[in-house]
Amino acid sequence: MTTPDSDGLLAEQLLRLTRRVHRIQKRHLQQSGLGVTPAQSRLLRTLAHCDAPPRMADLAARLEVVPRAVTTLVDGLEASGKVRRAPDPTNRRVIRIELTDDGRAALRELQGAKRSAAEEILDPLTDLERQVLSGLLDALVGVGDPAEPGRGAPHAERPPGPNC
Repeated sequence: MTTPDSDGLLAEQLLRLTRRVHRIQKRHLQQSGLGVTPAQSRLLRTLAHCDAPPRMADLAARLEVVPRAVTTLVDGLEASGKVRRAPDPTNRRVIRIELTDDGRAALRELQGAKRSAAEEILDPLTDLERQVLSGLLDALVGVGDPAEPGRGAPHAERPPGPNC
């Protein structure tokens, strides 16, 4: 039986783990030398899962941020050659965001940095403990929960939607 105190302790442990994961991922990103921020990394991963180049508004909705934040992220990634703005072929007023070859290469390096960070975090755990943790995390993030789009398969990024 859980108590409010034990639930509070679990919540605090989860928050501390989340902060640790972010710190380690940020360090690995910095060590990669790509000059990509965690937010830019997330945008690149999102672009990689799109069926077709999305509009800025689609990216903002997908990332759950305001459109201005996406503009800032795209500006930085475009300046470094990782994405490009392209006019929509059916509506010249619409701008789409495309991943470049440099962006795809950066994604491969970022995935390596992400794996290294995960290995560092999970290193103290046995294989069995990792399996148990995976099952527990799946239960907590709402696998199969219709309120969590794209959470139908464990350990997967969100699948592409109609626009992205």
